[in-house]
Order: sequence, then C-alpha cells, then structure tokens
Amino acid sequence: MKKENFLPLSIVISALILGGSWAYTHGGIKQQASVGEALIDENSVIPQEGVELPVIWGNIGAQMVEKGVIDSTQFESLYSDRGGMDDEMKKILYGSDNGKIKMTPENAGFLLNAFWALGLGNKNPILENGPMSDPQYGGAGNFASTGGWTLSRGNAMNHYSMHAFMILSPEQQSLVERVSKGIYRPCCGNSVHFPDCNHGMAMLGLLELMASQGMNEADIWKAALAVNSYWFPDTYLTIAMYVKNNGVDWKNVNPQEVLGINYSSAQGYARVASQVVRPQQQGGGS
Repeated sequence: MKKENFLPLSIVISALILGGSWAYTHGGIKQQASVGEALIDENSVIPQEGVELPVIWGNIGAQMVEKGVIDSTQFESLYSDRGGMDDEMKKILYGSDNGKIKMTPENAGFLLNAFWALGLGNKNPILENGPMSDPQYGGAGNFASTGGWTLSRGNAMNHYSMHAFMILSPEQQSLVERVSKGIYRPCCGNSVHFPDCNHGMAMLGLLELMASQGMNEADIWKAALAVNSYWFPDTYLTIAMYVKNNGVDWKNVNPQEVLGINYSSAQGYARVASQVVRPQQQGGGS
C-alpha cells in the first residue's frame, strides 16, 4: 500500500458507504450488488491453494518432541476426533528433512499449534525480559499462551524459554524485537512482543525462525500478514473490504501498516469492522 494513498482511520470514516449483503460461494466471498461498495476476492486475501512460508522447517518438530515441548501422544490425540494426523502433519512433527511449509486453510490450525510450541519453548530474551515477565502479572505461567499449552511433557513452564532450537545473532534478535512490537492480533490488544495468547506466541516462534534463517525485514512483514490472514480470516477479509472501499487493492497494502495497532489489534479492528459490511468466512486457525 502506498502511504500517500492510505488515509488514517479517523479521516476515511466518512468515505465509507454502508449497506448490502454478502454471499459465500465456493469461488470466494462475493458481495451482492450495492452502490458504493467495492468487490473483493477472498482468494487474494486467503489463497485457497496456500502460501509457501519462506523458511526451512528441517527437524524442528522432531526436536520439540524430543525435548518434550510437544508430547506426541497428547498432540496426536488432539486430532484423533478429526480423522487423525495426515502424512504431511506427521512429517512436520517427526521428519528430519522438511523443506519449506505451505500454509493452507486446512492446515492453518495445525501450524498454529506447531509454531505455538516453538515460540513457547525456544529460548529468547523477549520471554525472559519482556512484558511476560512483569511481576504485576504474577508470573509468565498465568497467560493463555503458557497455561493453555497442555500438549507438553510435564508443565508448560518447564519448557518456557528453555530450549535453543534457534540461536539468533544480536542483529537477528534486534529484528525480532522490532517487528514483534509492530504485529498485533484481533483477539486482544497486545503486540507479539507480549505473546500472552496462542496466536501471539505462535507468531513469535515464526518470527524467530524467519530471522534465524536470514530473511530481510520486508519479507518478514509480508509473510506475517499472510499467516495472520489464515489465522484470522474474517478479520482480514473485512480489512480488505475497508481498504478496497478507499481505492487500495489487497496486493498493494503495506503489511507493516495493516499488522499494526490501527488495524490488527482488537481495538483497531473493532473500528474498522464498525465501518464496513463484514464478510463471513468459516474456518481458520483457532
């Protein structure tokens, strides 16, 4: 998104025209005819064919199983009522030679759990010295991202920032610190630098992995927006509608701006959602 074409929320409110309804079709979200409302194509926001994540997974899943961040028995039982884990999932969890992973609407939830474990278990100063460690919260174990992780061997806090799955250089750590402070998620009002929920912890794990493999900042922002869109499909379809109404196609948005507090935080998204007719799309990583 070109900055000069993208107006702050407080300015563009008057530019929106409400009304109309949505129809969900196999080919994507299409809006019924409504004067003043722009059409968006769901597939441009959440590609059904998937998006390849620009990192090599290697044997990280196997390492997490070995260290106990993931208890394989409990993890597999989570999917037993859903038909069990398929071959791709098992390869990600147990394989030693994984290449790049493709995120799709079907596996977004599984990858959310995998990255959640990675963010929680990998040793990082953000967990040890950041907001999660603030004494006012009574300890890092009191959050949804820690107390809610019940798929480890033993207590989740036995693995909290305990394992060197990735070792970042000072420059790479600085990059993760900087980007994590700018990525929000609509389930709460905190940035990834305060990963108090599963989505925040999972994104932290992904950021660390991308930085450790030498990705540049622009590509990290782009990948993070793609991943957040799969994890929060309704949110980003709505945001896509919002920016489209203001003359900006999704392919031209600035990922850093969209992932920021004015759009992707709970408060920012609430403002956006109040100004558009929201598309409804089932699924996503929860």
